Amino acid sequence: MFSFKILKRSKLSRARLGVISTPHGEIETPAFIPVATRATVRTLESREVRDAGSRMLICNTYHLHMMPGEQIVQKAGGIHGFMQWDAPLMTDSGGFQVFSLGFGSDHGMGKILKEEPERTIVQGTQPSSVKITDDGVHFRSPVDGSPLFLGPKESVRIQEKLGADIIFAFDECPSPLADEAYMRTSLERTHRWETTCLNVRKRSDQAMYGIVQGGTFPHLRIESANIIGALPFEGFGVGGEFGYDKRSLRRMLGIVNDVLPESKPRHVLGVGHPEDFSYIAEGGGDTFDCIAPTHYARRGVVFTSTGRLEIKKRRYLTDQKPLDHACACDVCKTYSRSYICHLMRAHELTGMKLTSYHNIHFFNARAALIRHRIANDEL
Repeated sequence: MFSFKILKRSKLSRARLGVISTPHGEIETPAFIPVATRATVRTLESREVRDAGSRMLICNTYHLHMMPGEQIVQKAGGIHGFMQWDAPLMTDSGGFQVFSLGFGSDHGMGKILKEEPERTIVQGTQPSSVKITDDGVHFRSPVDGSPLFLGPKESVRIQEKLGADIIFAFDECPSPLADEAYMRTSLERTHRWETTCLNVRKRSDQAMYGIVQGGTFPHLRIESANIIGALPFEGFGVGGEFGYDKRSLRRMLGIVNDVLPESKPRHVLGVGHPEDFSYIAEGGGDTFDCIAPTHYARRGVVFTSTGRLEIKKRRYLTDQKPLDHACACDVCKTYSRSYICHLMRAHELTGMKLTSYHNIHFFNARAALIRHRIANDEL
């Protein structure tokens, strides 16, 4: 069954060491969670992701519903058997797709911006490709254009068939361009949806996390944390935007986590570059997911102890050093920058595989360092 145990609380910040226990094993926290959107961490086999240090993954309900469909996954023994992953799994509810296929697509942007935006999305505004109603969200299938509806009941039904250890309540991830009036309406809708998710759940072997929204409006974040924190979720997610610099990320997480029940785990949704790890931990986050390691790897960007390395650049063709001299991963033990540069410049899939493996290992090693610093009263 699911449980969370706090092993140590920091005296310097809100950081804590913990262990999440699930039917498929345990994970030490704080921990980085790689994204396996369609039941795969791109370019890597499940065993390779495990070898790179990962102990939990997060898959996506919307995308697995579209392809291959939750019935096929269920018949394969659930998501664990389907992808041959013998460790804990999460599934995102599909709430992020409300944004990414809606306002995100309309404005060509992600949920995190580098500067304060002009808030042009006002109450009553609808995205062009998605219709958001009080009951749920109407999409068009990217496969064949057919109409698709996803609401709280549908999201839970799909996630129960997928069979992850931790599932998320259905929410609307609002755009950072939304003004306060839109954000409040969205927040109230999300709270109703999440209550419905609790009411319709049937599986007792899955933990359900509620999601706190509210954008960069502190009073809305506090309101959401109070409402969602009072509901009988096994853990909590913190979603949406967090501000325009790293300190605002830590501050916003702290505001939320000071309200949420301390005894339950908190997952930070869609945030997790290496430079974010300490801010997330200091703000009280226990787990966090991000597409960055593989997204950047496929484009030739390698994370190292001395900064990011653009391995496609010609100067690395004659460089016989490993990607990172301080890294203990199998890629750095085996291959040179020269070889990986050649593979990436030749558009060989093996190059993407090697850079992805290294980046996943690097992110997991950085999370382990965060745990070490907490244990030694350094964070």
